[in-house]
Amino acid sequence: MIRIYNKSNNPLPAYASASAAGMDLRADLAEPVVLQPLERKLIPTGLFMELPADCEAQVRPRSGLALKHGITVLNSPGTIDADYRGEVCVILVNLSNEPFTVNPGERIAQMVIATFRQETLQEVATLEDLSDTERGTGGFGHSGKQ
Repeated sequence: MIRIYNKSNNPLPAYASASAAGMDLRADLAEPVVLQPLERKLIPTGLFMELPADCEAQVRPRSGLALKHGITVLNSPGTIDADYRGEVCVILVNLSNEPFTVNPGERIAQMVIATFRQETLQEVATLEDLSDTERGTGGFGHSGKQ
């Protein structure tokens, strides 16, 4: 369970279906905000959360805004750490050639709750100290080649 404080007039984020991974985040704005082409702005949601210690909230773009208007989350996915208690905000960027208006209450991003674990890093002396794999050091697009 996630404890949440909502200072906005918007409904709490909720899953739209039984199998949905993300919940829509809405803009907590007093008036519309215009994003000019290639402009980015921090959009508040009015939400403050207390996540479990082994969880993060990932802020991701909404596919409809991205496809129809070129609006996306700039640092996608944005991470909200479990010990953060400030307002959840979304960095939106307009990658289109047209101005876009963000209206109060508009669904601007998705939030996915994910568990994680912290690991200890152990430095090795050389690349050869890492175990071998079939892929090895093959880079981008390498795994699909025959």
